[in-house]
Amino acid sequence: MTEALTARVKHISRIMSVCIALLVFAGDQMSKAMVVRSIPEHAIIPIIPHFFNLTHVKNAGAAFGIFSDAPSPLKTAILIVVSVALLVTVFAFAWQSRRLHWEAGVGLALILGGAFSNLVDRIRLGRVVDFLDFYIRGYHWYTFNLADSAIVVGAIFLILQVVFAD
Repeated sequence: MTEALTARVKHISRIMSVCIALLVFAGDQMSKAMVVRSIPEHAIIPIIPHFFNLTHVKNAGAAFGIFSDAPSPLKTAILIVVSVALLVTVFAFAWQSRRLHWEAGVGLALILGGAFSNLVDRIRLGRVVDFLDFYIRGYHWYTFNLADSAIVVGAIFLILQVVFAD
């Protein structure tokens, strides 16, 4: 490969990062809208018996249900402020970096799209719509959504970039 082509493969443009973030945001918002329209709250629809259900729950807490039972009336406001602060930090870092390695660029884009989608839910509804329910026997993973998945995968991309950096 030529050096210019190698450089293009190693880096991701801001436009591509924005497109990835917008796709994550749109996909998550559309999937949540379909769940809200199609599945009554707390209903369970088995997809793969003894492994995967679709459900419709609203998470008033943070990731993995943290703080969901906290009685504070300021809980939602605090979660919104923290989410905005983290989003601004990630966006500023991504924007200031002229040329991100593709792993970091994709990772940050996935995190931005997912975090922004969950923030929109929290502002609009005061909670986040979750619907993916994986389990084995009596052990259920926390119910989550596509935005949560994008955030986790984005974090994995960032870790890979750090661990395997040139």
